[in-house]
Amino acid sequence: MKKIGLALGSGGAKGISHIAFLKALDELGVRPAVIAGTSIGAVIGGFYAAGVSGARLEQLLKEIGFRDLYKIVLDFSILSQSAIFTGKGVEDFLSREIPARTFEEMEIPFKVVATNFWDRGQVVFESGSLTNAIRASMAMPAVFEPVRLNDMVLVDGGAVNPLPYDLIQSQCDLTIAIDVSGEKTYAPGNPVPNMVESILSTFQIMQASIVEAKRKLLPPDIYVKPALTNIRVLDFYRYKAILAGVQEEVQRFKEDLQNLL
Repeated sequence: MKKIGLALGSGGAKGISHIAFLKALDELGVRPAVIAGTSIGAVIGGFYAAGVSGARLEQLLKEIGFRDLYKIVLDFSILSQSAIFTGKGVEDFLSREIPARTFEEMEIPFKVVATNFWDRGQVVFESGSLTNAIRASMAMPAVFEPVRLNDMVLVDGGAVNPLPYDLIQSQCDLTIAIDVSGEKTYAPGNPVPNMVESILSTFQIMQASIVEAKRKLLPPDIYVKPALTNIRVLDFYRYKAILAGVQEEVQRFKEDLQNLL
């Protein structure tokens, strides 16, 4: 059996669609040998690498519901000058729900990408506290407060490596990269984005450029990019539509993977 590496990319709420592809792997009986994730890809990848199935992740979403989901995500940072939300709610949720505390406890080897704000470089976590690493990886600028760790100020890993398949290529026979950056369409009635949308979407435009450049140099064996059109970073309440909207891509993914295997 080929050793398969799985990379789950950043994309905010669009990253919920990662769950549909994890369910596809489970249905095919395919178990990755190593997983790498950035931002929401680190969140979903953390659960999966700790032994939580794709089906269980979907069930967990349903159990939480969008009201409780927003209570987890939208913990306003009233006194902070660095971000809108503290990220503490997400951190508590991860500590409570992921059945592992450290990378060493994971069922599947796992790598998480964050960005060192002051050095402007990539930080790859693969040992120590799982929650700290994931929380740092998803610290989207101006949205979630940065994480201070070991004399570093850490922000969203998408700033340097939004789809980290390159971290695992040398360890695998076949590398899968799931890109959930999505697409935008022109809005004739209101073409100028508001301030928050402008910041978040510009960040994602830069991430898309990083992925495009990397794919030209070192493409993965399977690259999947669902359309996920006009889904905003914080549209977590649309999780049912997000999962339903990628089913065609999931079916093609299963066929491509079966052919390569």
